Amino acid sequence: MPKHYRPAGKKKEGNAARYMTRSQALKSLQVNLNLFRRLCIVKGIFPREPKKKVKGNHHTYYHVKDISFLQHEPLLEKFREIKTYQKKVQKAKAKKNEELARLLLTRQPTYKLDRLIRERYPTFIDALRDLDDCLTMVHLFAVLPASDRENLEVKRVHNCRRLSHEWQAYISRTHALRKVFVSVKGIYYQAELEGQKITWLTPHAIQQVFTNDVDFGVLLTFLEFYETLLAFTNFKLYHSLNVKYPPILDSRLEALAADLYALSRYIDASSRGMTVEPKVDASSSSQSNDRAESELRLAQLQHQLPSSEPGALMHLVADKEVEEDEETRACKSLFKDLKFFLSREVPRESLLFVLPAFGGTVSWEGEGAPFKEDDESITHHIIDKPSAGHMYLSREYVQPQWIYDCVNARIILPTEKYLVGSRIPPPHLSPFVDNEAEGYVPDYAETIKRLQAAARNDVLPLPGVGKEDLEDPQNLLYAGFMSRTEEIEAAENKKTMAEREKQYHEELKKELKKEVTGSVVDDVAAPVVEEGEGEESSVPDAAQIAQDTADMPTLMMSRKKRKLYDAMKIGQKKKSESVERIKQRKKNLKADQ
Repeated sequence: MPKHYRPAGKKKEGNAARYMTRSQALKSLQVNLNLFRRLCIVKGIFPREPKKKVKGNHHTYYHVKDISFLQHEPLLEKFREIKTYQKKVQKAKAKKNEELARLLLTRQPTYKLDRLIRERYPTFIDALRDLDDCLTMVHLFAVLPASDRENLEVKRVHNCRRLSHEWQAYISRTHALRKVFVSVKGIYYQAELEGQKITWLTPHAIQQVFTNDVDFGVLLTFLEFYETLLAFTNFKLYHSLNVKYPPILDSRLEALAADLYALSRYIDASSRGMTVEPKVDASSSSQSNDRAESELRLAQLQHQLPSSEPGALMHLVADKEVEEDEETRACKSLFKDLKFFLSREVPRESLLFVLPAFGGTVSWEGEGAPFKEDDESITHHIIDKPSAGHMYLSREYVQPQWIYDCVNARIILPTEKYLVGSRIPPPHLSPFVDNEAEGYVPDYAETIKRLQAAARNDVLPLPGVGKEDLEDPQNLLYAGFMSRTEEIEAAENKKTMAEREKQYHEELKKELKKEVTGSVVDDVAAPVVEEGEGEESSVPDAAQIAQDTADMPTLMMSRKKRKLYDAMKIGQKKKSESVERIKQRKKNLKADQ
């Protein structure tokens, strides 16, 4: 037998050697499907799509290196140990030995995912990039009711609520919030941390219902990992402010469901305690395990809060080590020196998060509020229905949409369109949509743009006037933006540029004629052609050249890329057609009015 002889089918090559199906992976790991899904979720392993599927298109494929990576995971042995221990508990219950079963449950082995967090996210920036789904999942389960059928415990719901409030308190105190949009699904937020834009969705404060078409077992596995990730992130963020984590909240405010405000008080008190008395903080941190000492420290920190100035509770203590950029300073001063009072029917948690993030002072109707409704220094009263009580003339009564529109526009918008009553509020425009790229700019977006320009003292074209009209000095003179002397000087400059452009085109035309004349070969037998006709036939068509130049990249593409390019063109055409339909509908509405 030859030395290099290999029997057929004894060694796999190509995709058959690099990928394996899910059933082969289960057989290799010797686990069931549920445990395999848990391992893949916490380890961040996803199915692959090989170019050639050896076993067929109806299989799910995984990379062989990923499966070998799972084989050496210590968590796999821990899961097997837990499964074996659960069999002991079931055996004790089957023998009706309740005491032994209760004793075994107290000694059940546990596991942590801290090592996996450090393994999957070596740097803090990596964790911030992967925080969008984490925040959305945690905020979702924070409002879900506990259910035994879906194996959702009350302790987990409370933990999600605590983590979400800790995240919101940090974003609010560092003024890192950038965009807010209220939709049918919920409220979209976008914050910027360490140069990373983080977007998440929070559900509305209504009763949530479990659906049967969702596998909550998979969601709970994701939630288990995301809780650990968000706890690590909050720990890092709070320590960047020199604030101890986890925070110790005021039990009275926590019982009144004012967790976010209690966290704001805690951050403010901790910052003041560390800047004024660093020795006290060091001694308290060394005795953090003692419950009595922690409560005493909380009482001391709360005692340092100014009692005569409730607005100071909602402001972040200036940290000299943190450098604020221009956008953060603009967000910090948007609602500066404004005091808001929230009525009972408005979304309180959302506004308690948004208003302090942009420098506002806020209170609400109920116990534990910083100031009462009859405070004369209140500038804006946020209501969502006509008030039947006492109306104060010193404040403005606006709808919650005014807050979100001001945040997205970065200016204080006029309140006339947001008054409560029969008036219909303006459309709530999404800050995540680029109107210029979409090809259609709503009327209210144009109005906001003019208000922003007025706040910056910029010059914008008048309604019905395009940007090209700003180049005409006569129009600027009529608009009052330019004096007569400046208009004359601008007109002379424009005339000079027009003459130079004309001269350049004439010289270019002469050079083109010389090239055409030099390339023509004199032929005696050639028929006499008129001068004008010869020039027209010899000069190439500019439109044809432009068309050939535009088609050249398409001809050089492969078939796959050309089909993708055609699909993109079809999408752009559909978008332009939808924009034209919107404009036509708008024109018809104006004609009917």
